Amino acid sequence: MLKTILKHADKQSPHYKWIALSNTTLGMLMAALNATSLIIALPVIFRGIHINPLSPNSFTYLLWILLGYMLVTAVLVVTLGRLGDMFGRVKMYNLGFIIFTIGALAASLTWSHGSAGALELIIFRMVQAVGGALLMANSAAILTDAFPENQRGMALGVNQIAAMAGSFIGILVGGFLAQFSWQWVFLFNVPIGIIGAIWSYVALKEIDVFHPAKIDWLGNIAFAAGLATLLVGITYGIKPYGTSAMGWGNPFVIDMIIIGIVLLIIFVLIERKVKQPMFNLHLFRIRAFTAGNTAGLLAAIGRGGLQFMLIMWLQGIWLPLHGYAFTQTPLWAGIYMLPTTGGFLIAGPLSGYLSDKYGARPFATAGMVLAAISFGLMMLLPVDFPYWAFAIILLFNGLSFGMFSSPNTAGIMNSVPARFRGAASGMRATFQNVGMPLSIGVFFSLMIIGLTAKVPTSIYKALTSNGIPATLASHLAHLPAVSYLFAAFLGYNPLKTLLGPAVLNKLKPSAVAHLTSKEYFPQIIGQPFKHGLIIVLSFAIAACLVAAIASWLRGGKYIHQEEI
Repeated sequence: MLKTILKHADKQSPHYKWIALSNTTLGMLMAALNATSLIIALPVIFRGIHINPLSPNSFTYLLWILLGYMLVTAVLVVTLGRLGDMFGRVKMYNLGFIIFTIGALAASLTWSHGSAGALELIIFRMVQAVGGALLMANSAAILTDAFPENQRGMALGVNQIAAMAGSFIGILVGGFLAQFSWQWVFLFNVPIGIIGAIWSYVALKEIDVFHPAKIDWLGNIAFAAGLATLLVGITYGIKPYGTSAMGWGNPFVIDMIIIGIVLLIIFVLIERKVKQPMFNLHLFRIRAFTAGNTAGLLAAIGRGGLQFMLIMWLQGIWLPLHGYAFTQTPLWAGIYMLPTTGGFLIAGPLSGYLSDKYGARPFATAGMVLAAISFGLMMLLPVDFPYWAFAIILLFNGLSFGMFSSPNTAGIMNSVPARFRGAASGMRATFQNVGMPLSIGVFFSLMIIGLTAKVPTSIYKALTSNGIPATLASHLAHLPAVSYLFAAFLGYNPLKTLLGPAVLNKLKPSAVAHLTSKEYFPQIIGQPFKHGLIIVLSFAIAACLVAAIASWLRGGKYIHQEEI
C-alpha cells in the first residue's frame, strides 16, 4: 500500500490530486467529527471525572468543553492559513495532524477528577483545536493547488461535505464509544491521526512556491484577542445571571462584547497600515470572495445552532414520548438525525461538480432558498410529529446545505490569486467557524425567550396538580429555562433530577411514578418549546434568505487568472 502511494505521490503525477483529496478529506472529517463527538458523551465524561453536569457551578465547564474547540479554531484559522502561504501549506497541514493527535492522546489520559479534571479536558481540547485549525486552514488551499480549475468544485465539495458529515457522524461516534468508556471518545482519534500524519508526510507535496514574509504580530494579537473576547461574551450571554434567565445584562458579558468589537476595529486599522498583513483586506475587493464569505457566515449562523435545537427536541420531547428512556435519548437522537447527513453526502459532490461547469451562483443561491423553505416546513410539524415527515424535511435540509456549501467554497477559492490561497482558505474557514458559536448564542437566547414566556405557568400548574407544594412549584417553575434545556440535552429526566429524593419520598408512589414518567416532562414542555422553536426557525429563515441574496450578488462564474 505504501509503495503504491509513493509511486503516485509525485506532484506531477495525474494521480496526485486524488491522493491530496483523500488525505485532506480524512483530515477534515477527523477535525469536524471531534468537534461534535462530545455532545452525546458529555454525561458519561462528567460522571467519569466526578462532576454533576446539572449543578450550577458545572455550567461553565459545560460551555467550555462544548464550545472551547470551536472558539479556538475560529480564532486561529486565518493566522494558520497565512502561515501556510509563508512556510508551506503542506508543512502546516502535516503539523496539524501531529498536534491534533497529541491533544487527543492527552485528553484520553486525563488523570484528575472534579474541577481540575474538567480544566485539563478543556485545555487538551484546545490543543486539539490548534491541530484542527491547521487542518481546516490549509486543506482547501492544498486542493486548490492540486486540482485544475474545472475540477475544483467537485474536489472542494467532497472535502467540505466530509467536514459537514463529520459534525453529524461525530454524534453517533460519541454515543457509541461512550457506552464503553469516556476515554475512548478521545482515544479513537489517535490511530486515525497517526495514519493521517504518516500518509500526509509521505504523499503530499508543496506545489505553489513559498511567499516569505514577516509575521504581522500586532494584527495577529489584535485579531485573536478581539475575536476570542467577542465570542466568549456572546457565549456567556446564554448563562443565567442573578434573577435573569440569561446573562445579556451581566457587566462581564457587556464588557467582553465591547472590548472584542474595539479590538477588532483596531485590527482593521492595523491591517490597513502594515505592509504584509495577516488578513488581506484587499481580497474583499473581489466581489466573488466577499459575497461568498458573507453567504458562508450567514449559512453557518442559520444552520449551526439549529442542530442543537433539533437534538433537544428529539432528546427532551419526542423520544421520551415514544417510550425511550432519558438515558438512551442522546444516542438515538443522533441516529434519527442521519437524514441530514445523507442529504449532504448526495448534494455536495454533485453540486460541486456542476458548479465547475456553470459557476457557483445558481447552486449556492438555490441551496439557501431551499434551506429557508425546509425551515418553514419544520414550523408546520406538531410537537409529536410523525417521524417520516421529520426525516423528509431533514433530508431536504441536508440537500439544501449540500447544494450551497460545495459551490460556495469553490467560488471563494477560485476567486483569489494562487499566492493568497492559504490566507483565503483561512479567512473562509474563519467565517464558517465563527458562525457556529454565534449561532449557538443567538439560537439559545431566542429559545430561552420563547420558553420563559410559556414555561413558568405550564410547570407550576402541572406540579401543583400533582401534590407539589406551591412554594416549591413556583421556585422550580421560575428556574432558568437553560436548566431544563441542558437537562434534556444531557439525557437526564429533568423533573426527577430537579425534585430530588427529598421531595419525591414525601409523595404517593402513584404521583412519583406520574411525575417521573418518560412522558410527563415532554407533555409539559412540548408547547412552550414549540413556541420558542418558531422564533428560532424564523431567525434561521431570515439568515438563509439574506445568504441567498449575498450569494446571488457574487456575479457569474469567475476564476482568477494569474498574470503572465
